[in-house]
Amino acid sequence: MHKLYIGNLGDSVTAEDLGKTFDEHKIQYSGQFLMKTGYAFVDCPDDQWAMKAIETFSGKVELQGKRIEVEHSVPKKQRTRKLQIRNIPPHLQWEVLDGLLAQCGTVENCEQVNTESETAVVNVTYASREHARQAIQKLNLYQFENNALRVCYIPDENSEQEGSQRGPDNGRRGYGPRGGPRGGSPNSGMPPKPPHADIPLRLLVPTQYVGAIIGKEGATIRNITKQTQSKIDVHRKENAGAAEKPISIHSTPEGCSSACRMIMDIMQQEAKDTKTADEVPLKILAHNNFVGRLIGKEGRNLKKVEQDTDTKITISPLQDLTLYNPERTITVKGSIEACANAEGEVMKKVREAYENDIAAMNQQTHLIPGLNLGALGLFPSSSNMPPPPPGNASGSAPYGCFGAPEQETVHVYIPAQAVGAIIGKKGQHIKQLSRFAGASIKIAPAEAPDSKMRMVVVTGPPEAQFKAQGRIYGKLKEENFFGPKEEVKLETHIKMAAAAAGRVIGKGGKTVNELQNLTAAEVVVPREQTPDENDQVIVKINGHFYASQLAQRKIRDILTQVKQPQKGGMGSGPSPNPQGFTEMGSPTQGVTQDHQPRRK
Repeated sequence: MHKLYIGNLGDSVTAEDLGKTFDEHKIQYSGQFLMKTGYAFVDCPDDQWAMKAIETFSGKVELQGKRIEVEHSVPKKQRTRKLQIRNIPPHLQWEVLDGLLAQCGTVENCEQVNTESETAVVNVTYASREHARQAIQKLNLYQFENNALRVCYIPDENSEQEGSQRGPDNGRRGYGPRGGPRGGSPNSGMPPKPPHADIPLRLLVPTQYVGAIIGKEGATIRNITKQTQSKIDVHRKENAGAAEKPISIHSTPEGCSSACRMIMDIMQQEAKDTKTADEVPLKILAHNNFVGRLIGKEGRNLKKVEQDTDTKITISPLQDLTLYNPERTITVKGSIEACANAEGEVMKKVREAYENDIAAMNQQTHLIPGLNLGALGLFPSSSNMPPPPPGNASGSAPYGCFGAPEQETVHVYIPAQAVGAIIGKKGQHIKQLSRFAGASIKIAPAEAPDSKMRMVVVTGPPEAQFKAQGRIYGKLKEENFFGPKEEVKLETHIKMAAAAAGRVIGKGGKTVNELQNLTAAEVVVPREQTPDENDQVIVKINGHFYASQLAQRKIRDILTQVKQPQKGGMGSGPSPNPQGFTEMGSPTQGVTQDHQPRRK
């Protein structure tokens, strides 16, 4: 991606003119300018200089009366599904960008690019060439909050190698960045990488100490890397002029902790030598998705870490999160020894949260084959999305052999005061959410003037339900309808035929108890329900997002088994019991014989 295309040049522009322009703006380039009529090509030393040239020149600098355009030079064979979108307002929320991108097609992956510009840049991978082409047509120069978006192709180095292997679905896997073979992929024959390999330890250090951490000609950081068997990236060019710079440490948990301790020792010594501070706190960056579980219910997890390590820990507010900054800052104060111990405990919780999310996600991908999680923003961009599980080969029919996925309706209950946040200004948020998820989303009228909860009706296939409900959970957290130390737990209702209620409950409540144990959600089929006009009753599910999703899918599996004997002539008998369940037991009649499950 180092070669640049320079367009909109006057016929009389020469290589010398371009060289002078690059030199005046202190943009490095290598080799000669390759001049054509009205355009030219040039190489840059690396990606960062290429991005700096694009940000500096494109649409901003005039040469002989014409504003030049500078983009990545992409060979035709590599103009496939990968795009770069620039000039994005830096305060833009991810979900708004997701909604905009989804208008052009299915997004497989969206990653932020670190640049020195004031606006944000993302690299986007669409599911097909056609979707990418539509995105260029619709989004290039699209006016967004007084910013004209700039969209161009970036090279898809895998396009030629993958071209012969793609089936009708363009080889889409839908699980994050494309690239070479990864550990744990279905065809590699290798076990998956341990979870810690995907979560680096991210530190935020004062800019004034970065030089000491690197050392003369990099000697100090090489020594840390060698001693701790780690890879350390100091992001010096990130956030130009900022008082603090991020450092990423890739290693085992023990290696990360050792490197962190050495860096803390260096900073403390530098602070003492320069008399700039009496104490340098440890600052850890963690993706917002994991912070709730680090804090724990009513702050218990965090309090325990503080007590066990004799430290004081604070976490930056949710209001600081933007497209530029999906991470929260965890500030630890105490002695170096105490801070080092706290780092180990904090990162242990973060890695556990990541591991649990991966496990839950793999459950989802078994239950919803083909589910695309890469675009949902559920995982930090620094982590590698896991490969699809072996049971989900891309050639398999995504939702069984009966055609299109069945439409499902789920009622999600949210705090009444959160309705405005879900709808958004002039209904923009709920429209974008609906387009992004591919679902119908409606807010039901309040049951009473003083109702504390409102019902959101979500209608769509399984993947749409996952996307829509995930965004609703995320929005409530972002808007502080749940406290910083609370995990978002919502109640959802699924309607089912009254005759199927006994199958969900199971003999003596066995099935519903297994549901709760497997999913960690509370599942209740209320007693003494009166079936509605369609002879349906409800099952209530209460839990955090992944628990609720897993419970919903398991219940749908059970209901599908109940329906299948009625579908004579389809060539398929009842499916085996859902994964993780023992025998369901015979169904009881109606709901009067149901079992009230134990509450957790």
